Amino acid sequence: MRSKFLGFLGAGLAALPLMAEEADGGRSGSLYQTLIMIGIAILFFYFILWRPEQKRRKAMEQKRSSMKKGDRVTAMGIVGTIDSIKEKTVLVKMVDGSKIEFIKGAISEVEQNEGTEA
Repeated sequence: MRSKFLGFLGAGLAALPLMAEEADGGRSGSLYQTLIMIGIAILFFYFILWRPEQKRRKAMEQKRSSMKKGDRVTAMGIVGTIDSIKEKTVLVKMVDGSKIEFIKGAISEVEQNEGTEA
């Protein structure tokens, strides 16, 4: 995704001289100002919105990959303890003893079990 963003930005900057040739002398400064403002807006959205979201996703993915049996997890508001972990799913044991299978991507919180398993 980052390469798409940089490619888009590079293509826009490469087109600046072509656009400047089409515009008359008095309007080329206005065109450059507009393009600079659009570039600043794109950079703003990247650093304020998109980049922190990527970091949050990577941190959550790391937590999901480090899950082990006995950890408490929350998936779609349902809290339980991990009973077993498969390749793409997790079997979660509820308080009443019932078990539900969740896709790993549905897990929103992971609390590592520090003590020994009972």
